[in-house]
Amino acid sequence: MAKPIVAVVGRPNVGKSTLFNKLIGQRLSIVEDTPGVTRDRIYAPCEWRGKQFMLVDTGGIEPKTDDVILKQMRRQAQIAIDTADVTILLTDMKDGLTATDHEVADMLLKTGKPIVLCVNKCDSVGEPPLEFYEFYNLGLGEPIQISAAHGHGTGDLLDAVFDLLPEHAGEDYSEEYIKVAVIGKPNVGKSSLVNKLAGEERAIVSNIAGTTRDATDSVIENSYGKFVFIDTAGIRRKSKVLENIEKYSVLRAHMAVDRSDVCVIMIDANEGFTEQDSKIAGYAHEQGKACIIAVNKWDAVENKTDKTMKEMTEDLERSFSFMSYAPFLFISAATGQRLNKLFEMIVHVKEQNSIRISTGVLNDLLAYCTARVQPPSDKGRRLKIYYMTQPSTNPPTFVAFVNRADLFHFSYQRYIENQIRESFGLEGTPIRFIVRERDTKDTK
Repeated sequence: MAKPIVAVVGRPNVGKSTLFNKLIGQRLSIVEDTPGVTRDRIYAPCEWRGKQFMLVDTGGIEPKTDDVILKQMRRQAQIAIDTADVTILLTDMKDGLTATDHEVADMLLKTGKPIVLCVNKCDSVGEPPLEFYEFYNLGLGEPIQISAAHGHGTGDLLDAVFDLLPEHAGEDYSEEYIKVAVIGKPNVGKSSLVNKLAGEERAIVSNIAGTTRDATDSVIENSYGKFVFIDTAGIRRKSKVLENIEKYSVLRAHMAVDRSDVCVIMIDANEGFTEQDSKIAGYAHEQGKACIIAVNKWDAVENKTDKTMKEMTEDLERSFSFMSYAPFLFISAATGQRLNKLFEMIVHVKEQNSIRISTGVLNDLLAYCTARVQPPSDKGRRLKIYYMTQPSTNPPTFVAFVNRADLFHFSYQRYIENQIRESFGLEGTPIRFIVRERDTKDTK
């Protein structure tokens, strides 16, 4: 399920980045008492009262300006406003109500989306000064007084945001649909693949990197099942993300991964593996998604022999060693080569990601593993694994109850994981381990 988006907007130098950092609990945005410091949209996950959302910090909005940078900042803020589920309009008590505040409020009202009006720099606790009440003139309802620097009033602000967040963000598909995020660098053929699978032009296909700005859904039903393919903008290295609008595309791609059941990680057969491919795949791995690595443009590889695929597979296995569970498929989005196999593989890895192993069967395997390879010891104390259970799926997550969590070394966890995979498959899905000592102290 996609997380709702909450954008913090306002004119320059009202404290948007300070508030953003306060709400997410870390100094992610640059904070400086100079207008225009935040030029790029910055985003981070935020949680309040058990509900998660993405918080987006934007540059200050100057509705009427000839300055090139300020025009770009307005443009990227407008993108955030258009895509946000809730917008926080931040104003400044010390400056009072300004004409720019009115213009920004008018921009927000035209969207028809929920708005929370917030008056910053109310550093004194208690009744607000008389100047506070002039902000009612914006026509946005009751303003909330806060101090972003000190944290006063941020709880009331988050309560107001919480009340306005949608129950479900984005399209809500039934469980019979497998949601597939197609991710990868720009220009590897993601849109071409989705178009070929859908049998029609669902996304603009171009060899210009960065054509796809947002995540778009294509619903496909065939003999293999029901699917929702989410075509995303290509994820570039941060140093390469120069255009403001593209920064938001990276957020949309990450959120598409969050929504998905399966991630098809596309790489270019002619370019081979790059460091950026590992970062893209790493995000899907960290989120516990079932993964397939699709090597596209296989038809365009010249001078192929009967050994070319085997050699490239071996190279890719070394490069993707951190997710050795992910299967490889050599395809061509242009010709449709092996796309039927792709559908089969998507269904398979989704099933693997959802596998549940009974506690009895799991502990029979555990007894075999510990008898075959003795658990590690340190200073006369040997690791004892009392039992294991699987509390959740997507990805399969196993809890091991032990006498000493520090003795359950990574290498032994990997051994247990390999034995589980050998016995039950679990192809295409990561596995999570949680180690608990008998006194219920948690260690990961």
